[in-house]
Amino acid sequence: MSAIESVLVENRVFPPSEATVQAARISGMPAYEALCREAESDFEGFWARLGRENVQWTKPFTQVLDESKAPFYQWFADGELNASANCLDKHVGTPVENKTAIVFESDDGQVTNVSYKELLARVGQFANALKAQGIRKGDRVIVYMPMGVEGVVAMQACARIGATHSVVFGGFSAKSIHERILDAGAVAIITANYQMRGGKEMGLKVIVDEALAMGGCDSVKSVLVYERTATPCNMVAGRDKTFAEALKGQGTECRPEPVNAEHPLFILYTSGSTGKPKGVQHSTGGYLLWSKLTMDWTFDLRPEDLFWCTADIGWITGHSYVAYGPLAAGATQLIFEGIPTFPHAGRFWEMIAKHKVSIFYTAPTAIRSLIKAAETDAKVHPNNWNLKSLRILGTVGEPINPEAWMWYYRNVGGERCPIVDTFWQTETGGHVITPLPGATPLVPGSCTLPLPGIMAAIVDETGKDIPNGSGGMLVIKRPWPSMIRTIWGDPERFKKSYFPEEMGGRLYLAGDGAVRDAKTGYFRITGRIDDVLNVSGHRLGTMEIESALVSKTDLVAEAAVVGRPDDLTGEAVCAFVVLKRSRPTGEEAKQIANELRNWVAKEIGPIAKPKDIRFGDNLPKTRSGKIMRRLLRSIAKGEQITQDTTTLENPGILDQLAQTN
Repeated sequence: MSAIESVLVENRVFPPSEATVQAARISGMPAYEALCREAESDFEGFWARLGRENVQWTKPFTQVLDESKAPFYQWFADGELNASANCLDKHVGTPVENKTAIVFESDDGQVTNVSYKELLARVGQFANALKAQGIRKGDRVIVYMPMGVEGVVAMQACARIGATHSVVFGGFSAKSIHERILDAGAVAIITANYQMRGGKEMGLKVIVDEALAMGGCDSVKSVLVYERTATPCNMVAGRDKTFAEALKGQGTECRPEPVNAEHPLFILYTSGSTGKPKGVQHSTGGYLLWSKLTMDWTFDLRPEDLFWCTADIGWITGHSYVAYGPLAAGATQLIFEGIPTFPHAGRFWEMIAKHKVSIFYTAPTAIRSLIKAAETDAKVHPNNWNLKSLRILGTVGEPINPEAWMWYYRNVGGERCPIVDTFWQTETGGHVITPLPGATPLVPGSCTLPLPGIMAAIVDETGKDIPNGSGGMLVIKRPWPSMIRTIWGDPERFKKSYFPEEMGGRLYLAGDGAVRDAKTGYFRITGRIDDVLNVSGHRLGTMEIESALVSKTDLVAEAAVVGRPDDLTGEAVCAFVVLKRSRPTGEEAKQIANELRNWVAKEIGPIAKPKDIRFGDNLPKTRSGKIMRRLLRSIAKGEQITQDTTTLENPGILDQLAQTN
C-alpha cells in the first residue's frame, strides 16, 4: 500500500508569548522535552511518579505496568482507590472545599452555583439512594440525562459505590438505549422526565420506556427519574421512582467504596465499522490519572480559572473534561444545558463574557457553524462581547481546518490566546497529541506533538515506520494508563480493532491517517483510515479536501467529503457543501460547483477535484453536532438509507443532499 499523500501545506507559526511561557506549568519547549526524556529513559518510573503525585490511593500500588497479557495491559494493578473520592473527598479541609465546583446555566439562562462541599453532599446522598435500590459494586447502570449538575452527580455517585456507569447521549434513540442495556446487562437506568434544548421540552423518560418495551431487559430493576420540568411523565409502579422519592430519608454521607485500579469505571459505546456499537471499557486508576493530568498540562490550569468544556456528558469529552478531570483538578467549571444558537447564535460569546470564562473548549463543527452565523448576522459576531477573560482556547472531536482555526484565533481569542487542538479518542481516555499553551509553537490545523509518555508514530500497513513528510497510519507504540482496556464482552474484537496481528499485535492502531512535518515533526491528522480516498492510485485524506473547500472563505461555510466507487478512477470525490448564502439550484448550482472544483484544483491539484458537489442548508448532524458521514457515503453511492436516522438534528436535509449538480 502506498503512503497516504499529504498535499496540504501550512507555513504559519504562532509561538507562545513570553508571558504565557513564564507563567505556564510546562514552561517552554525545554521543559516539555525534559518530561519526554524522563518518559523515554525510565518509562515505568515516569508513570509511577505521576500516579503517586496526582492520585490518592487507599492502597498504594507497587506494580506499575503489567504487560504479561498484552494487549490487555494493566496499570497500577495492585493499587486501590475511588474515583469519586479523588474528585471530591480529597478537597475536604482544603481551600477548594468552599470553592465553586460547577456554575450551571440552564437553557433559559438561569444560573446555579454548586460548591465542592455541596457537590460532595449531593453525590453522597444520591449514592445512598442507589444502594437503597440494591445497586452494588460491579453492577452496570445506564445514565440517560440532560446536561446539568444532576448528570455529573449520577456519574460520580455510581463511581462512589463502585458501580460501572454507561452514559448514553440524550439525543440517542430507544434502539440505542436498548442495545446498550442488553450488551452491558444494566440493572438500573438514571434518566429525566424531559430535557430542555433551544426552548423546547424533549422527552427522555418516554424513550427509556420505549427501549424497555423492546424486550429482553429483565436485568433492569429500577428507573430513577429526575423531574427536570413540571410536565408529568409515565411512571411504572414498583420500578420507577422520581429523584425526590429515591432521595427521601437518605443521608448525605456515603463512604466511598475502594476498588482495584483496573475496576471498570465506565463503559462508553462508540460506533464501529460493523454497525454494532463497541462498549469501550475504561479502568479507574489509569483513566483518572490522565484526566487530572491533562487538565493541568493541556489547559495549563490555574486556581482562578473558569473552565468551560461544551461537550455533553454522553461523549468521552464530557466524561474526561466535565465529570472527572475538572473535579479531580479542583477547577471551577461552567456547565451549559442548551445549544449555541438559542436564543441567538451569539450565546457562547455572551456566556463567556457573562461568566468571565478563561478556558474555552469546543468542537470545530460548532466553530464553523458560528462563523457562518456571524458572517450572516453581524449582531452575533463575537466582537460584540468582551472576551478578554479568555486565556486559552481548545478544539476537540475532529481536526480543525486552518481557516476556521484562524477565525477562532482572531475573533474569539483576540490573537492572544493559544489554541490547543487536541487529538484523542474515546479509546485513549484523554488527550494524546496536543500543543501545550506555554511551550508549543502553534501551526493552524496541526495537533503538533504527543504529550510526554505517549509514544506516537506513523507506520505503514505492516507496522513499519514511515519517514516524516509521508502519510500513513497513526499508532501508539507503548501502552499508557488511560487506554481502553477491552471492548465489553468482546475481547477478540478489541484485539482485531486496535492491536492487529499484521502489525505485530503490540501497536495501538488509532484508525486515523496522519502525516508528520519533515522539519518540525508535528502531527497533522488527515482523517479516518476509512475516510482515505484512493483516486486513480492517489490516496488522499478527506480532511485535506474539506480544508481546501472551506478555505474559499467568501463562499463556503462548511464541507464534508466522502468517496464513492467510480469505474474510471476507482474512487471519486463527493463533496457536500454548505454555503454562506442560500442554497443554489439549477444552473447557478452548476456554476458554483464548477467554481469550487477549480478552487480545489488550485489549492491541492486536479486529482482532488470533487466529481460530485451537492449543496444543502446544512449537513446531517447528530444533536451534538457530529457529522454523520456514513449517511453521506450512502447518499454519494445512490443507496437507499436504511440506517437509523432518529439521532439526526435535521433528517430532512438528506433529501436536499441527494440532489446532484
